[in-house]
Amino acid sequence: MNWDLKPDRPIYFQLIEQIELKIISGVYPPGSRLPSVRDMATDAAVNPNTMQRALSELENQGLLHSQRTSGRFVTENEEIIMNMKYSIAKNVVQEFIERMHSLGYNGEEIITLLKQIEEER
Repeated sequence: MNWDLKPDRPIYFQLIEQIELKIISGVYPPGSRLPSVRDMATDAAVNPNTMQRALSELENQGLLHSQRTSGRFVTENEEIIMNMKYSIAKNVVQEFIERMHSLGYNGEEIITLLKQIEEER
């Protein structure tokens, strides 16, 4: 798993965001077992306590659950995953629209531009 951690934001938040993305994109499918805290921390080059804190927060959100001796698993509740996916997508779209408005585009122009770019793909 590639980690893209930047020094400008707290590592803990970045770990949460990147694990969320791995879950909603299917890298960690529903019901799958995550690597150990130590393995994930080593892979991300972070302190295991920081990784533990991020994973605990994801448990609080309901995206993960622990089984005492077996480790952490992604929820099998697809509604939780879809709600997280919608929430992240909504934030991305809101940020995009704000940036486009700051460039002088109105809503109709944004939609037209998106359609043009999608057709070019």
